[in-house]
Amino acid sequence: MKINIDKFCVPPGKKVNLKHWPTRVKPFYDSEEEYPELLEHHVRKLSDLQEQLYADTRYAVLLIFQAMDAAGKDSAIKHVMSGINPQGCEVFSFKQPSAEELAHDFLWRAVCRLPERGHIGIFNRSYYEEVLVVRVHPEILRAQLLPPEDLEDKNIWKHRFQSMVDYERHLHRNGTRVVKFFLHISKEEQKRRFLRRIDEPAKNWKFSQADIRERARWKEYTRAYEECLPATSTEEAPWHIIPSDDKLNARLIISAAILRVLKSLKLGTLEPNQQRRSDLLKIRKMLVKE
Repeated sequence: MKINIDKFCVPPGKKVNLKHWPTRVKPFYDSEEEYPELLEHHVRKLSDLQEQLYADTRYAVLLIFQAMDAAGKDSAIKHVMSGINPQGCEVFSFKQPSAEELAHDFLWRAVCRLPERGHIGIFNRSYYEEVLVVRVHPEILRAQLLPPEDLEDKNIWKHRFQSMVDYERHLHRNGTRVVKFFLHISKEEQKRRFLRRIDEPAKNWKFSQADIRERARWKEYTRAYEECLPATSTEEAPWHIIPSDDKLNARLIISAAILRVLKSLKLGTLEPNQQRRSDLLKIRKMLVKE
């Protein structure tokens, strides 16, 4: 079944009410037996296109994943990118900023981790935390060593949205394609996954008391996402709202969205041109004669 990615894209500037965006849609697989075949098909295509991207060295791709806890970011990255050559891919998880990072502007640490041309970079959480978790927890903002006039600015979030949009447009103009995913999970499904993490000893490490504290702020996070997504979704760097109560379906949608971006790039062919082939044949003759 063909996946219409546009159905999951956030229109730039159009108001988002997450209640109207489903957390589950009709599966794009007919059975759990068929699902691995479909995902493997996507993974093989991603692998082939990544090889072209790596050889071309003119473009880079930055994948951004944001979500509530237990929405499946880690497993989506693990399964969708399973066929990617690690030599051309880096994954970064943004945790609490260091003293050095706090001494710079809020985008600085992300700039330091951008993928080089020919590579795919993955941000498992990203600079968008600066308008999500920082907005829900104002004490974090107060610890960021900002000038007092910035701390008192009532439009600080709008200004940060604009900084992010400008930053991503700059990246686009310089060959980096930014693809953003919000894994949309229901509160009921999060509860089920939390309970599994508690009930299954092998998954206990995935759960912490902080998860419950953040769950209590569900409405605050929802409001933060509802303002962030339309304000920072652009034609160059759209947000995709991925229904994630069904992890298998979510992985198929995500992989299809990444494929669409890679296919849109004007990548050079892996086949050498006539001059390159002629040069290689000359070198071959030299090697044979040794």
